[in-house]
Amino acid sequence: MISFLVVDKPRGLTSHDIVARARHGTHLKRIGHAGTLDPMATGVLVLCLDEATRLVEYVTASEKEYVATLRLGVETDTYDADGQTVSEIDPGGVTQAMFTAALDLFRGAIHQIPPMYSALKQNGVRLYELARAGEEVVREARPVMIYALDLIDWQPPSATIRVVCGAGTYIRSLGHDLGAALKVGAHLTALRRTRSGAADQPIGWDRLLAAFEDDHWRALLTDEKVLLAALPALTLSTAQVEQWFHGQSLPIDLIDPQAATWPESQPLRCYNGDGRLIGIGERIVDRLKPNKVFPLVGSK
Repeated sequence: MISFLVVDKPRGLTSHDIVARARHGTHLKRIGHAGTLDPMATGVLVLCLDEATRLVEYVTASEKEYVATLRLGVETDTYDADGQTVSEIDPGGVTQAMFTAALDLFRGAIHQIPPMYSALKQNGVRLYELARAGEEVVREARPVMIYALDLIDWQPPSATIRVVCGAGTYIRSLGHDLGAALKVGAHLTALRRTRSGAADQPIGWDRLLAAFEDDHWRALLTDEKVLLAALPALTLSTAQVEQWFHGQSLPIDLIDPQAATWPESQPLRCYNGDGRLIGIGERIVDRLKPNKVFPLVGSK
């Protein structure tokens, strides 16, 4: 079985802390996470177990949803409450209408500068390591997609927003940029990821720790049909499966005539007749090309 654990990360732990505890609890060496959460953040963190680590890139690329609380008028060096205050401005002149209007600037395709306190690398060094050494470097703005951005609570000087976004979006940067647009500064005081792709029912941390102790954690596993639900699925015939395992591309219209209309290079989940995942492919013109091939042993 291609297996995942959808964890409700508590505040104060890093994503690496969660992975380390999961390795200890499952006795598996190969565990990765799909989409880092800062220590201050809580919520959905997807752990990819063993063979599922080969699918991290597809899970990470999925749409994410967050609820974030901003404190207007105070800017910090990390863009969140864990950092040091770098400026304070009275935000009393910011009205709800002004805040709502500012949200309009950040919907759709935007460019975003990653925060200095992030795990991105520049010249082989993580940005947060440079920041802790007192260095600030120029970061290039990166394109990100904001599908939805709504105000859900207004309690000045705090505001709570809901964000639905694509991969690579920094909610801390979004909060910082909102504060800059309002000319008063802002930082995050709370951040919760409520959904990663289709995963929106995370396992409570205490419940997971108890399952590790009792060795019942396997009952909490989720498979790729949930985590990769956004990727179209194809079922191959016995003969096509044989060709697949020999690395051969296949006429995609003979597998599913509708597949010939799907976007080219779209990742596709591929299954055998028993419903076992045999890999991830993509359409190249009129052929299905194997990209990642999973052996049948252990796939169910």
